[in-house]
Amino acid sequence: MTALKRIAAGLAAAGASWCAVAAPAPTDRVYTADQNTNTVSVFDPSANRLLGQIRLGNRRPDVLSPLYKGEINVHGLGFSPDRKTLLVVSNGSNSAIFIDTATNTVKGKTYIGRSPHEGFFTADGKEAWVVVRGEDYISVIDPVSFREKRRIQTAPGPGMVQFHPDGKLAFVVSSFTPELDVIDVKSHRVIKRIPVVSPFSPFLQFTPDHREVWMTHKDVGKVTRIDTRSLEVAGVIDTGFITNHLAFAKVGGEVLAYVTVGGENAVEVFSTGKEARLLTTIPTGALPHGIWASGDGSRMYVGLENGDGVEVIDTATNTTIARMGGGQAPQALVYLPDVAPAGAAPNLAPRMNEDPVNVPLRAVQGTGRGFVVARNLGVIDAFEVSLFKLKPRTQYNLFLAGQRTPTASFLTDAAGAANGTVIGPVKSYGGANAAEVPPGQRVLVMEGAASPSARDAALADAP
Repeated sequence: MTALKRIAAGLAAAGASWCAVAAPAPTDRVYTADQNTNTVSVFDPSANRLLGQIRLGNRRPDVLSPLYKGEINVHGLGFSPDRKTLLVVSNGSNSAIFIDTATNTVKGKTYIGRSPHEGFFTADGKEAWVVVRGEDYISVIDPVSFREKRRIQTAPGPGMVQFHPDGKLAFVVSSFTPELDVIDVKSHRVIKRIPVVSPFSPFLQFTPDHREVWMTHKDVGKVTRIDTRSLEVAGVIDTGFITNHLAFAKVGGEVLAYVTVGGENAVEVFSTGKEARLLTTIPTGALPHGIWASGDGSRMYVGLENGDGVEVIDTATNTTIARMGGGQAPQALVYLPDVAPAGAAPNLAPRMNEDPVNVPLRAVQGTGRGFVVARNLGVIDAFEVSLFKLKPRTQYNLFLAGQRTPTASFLTDAAGAANGTVIGPVKSYGGANAAEVPPGQRVLVMEGAASPSARDAALADAP
């Protein structure tokens, strides 16, 4: 038997779990990494309430000064095996921050390479590995001295790393290369490269028995299953537009997978047998992104990237039972049991942001789609626009009713997508659904230059 096969064969025997099996308690915490406010929001899952925020930087756009020293794009979350340390990755300021979960204070910071994305600790807790997505390596950090010890070469664009609990293998997805890299933890070397269906995978997670690792494909709306013993693809599941993260829970004796599908504002629930089946679809708020289960699997916590908060799903009924407001544009989300004294919330700041306004964009004809998020920044607003399935490499203009000139112009990429943010006195343009937006407050996206009369006619005719 080869060394690779011996390592893979040993994985089946490991049965450790990150989280103790217990219902949400006052000592448990849910964390979100808030990309726009550069905060970590801290929630009490036993009461479904926001306790406060760990402020790691200024809110966008107040991050552009040459003297600015705070974090930019707080994005990724990981944690140590003993759950005493939260690892926070900021992809704009190229940093990994180590936070004490009992006191909510920063223990140390490490600056690494371009655009890191996510990080996690090895099973023994002696190293923190952070994927450097803007390059082609993993930064290995000493969590005591907070110094980078070494770098592990990977495929370009490593997106996330997770460790098998027996400590032997690490699994690394990529955001730029259609493969999953398997790394021998002891030697810090890639020992196998597994081809997968697309180059953009932001997230992976083990099944509770650790016999499979599931990875999401954000670009093509799929999930790939990898057998951790044979180190081969075990199956591919069609999920949906903007597939983000996933989590597992044991419900009624059956292990189920919960997948956030951001473009559909939904969490899809799948069986995990040999042939995964879609069991139900749970509607959510705007653009679900991060997701994690409570220790007992009775709850799923879903971060809403465009809803600036967290929704709570009861897995017994697959219904949303609560919503908690949080920081702006939450990305990663983790649930950690028994990490803080009950009722204690030291060193947290109050929420700095209001709830956003979401406006979905629907094509009058064709397949185009998109959404707009308006966020208040005090005396001005941020108007974030995302467009999909339009003509490739084509200019589109965005108009607001009552304005004779475009609020913004976008050039789509080769896939017909574009996004950007407009800063100014935009204010709110309607409710959560397009049907609720008054005709005089419509948002219109039109190809190329448009005359005022054509623009006004399109606004009047828009559904």
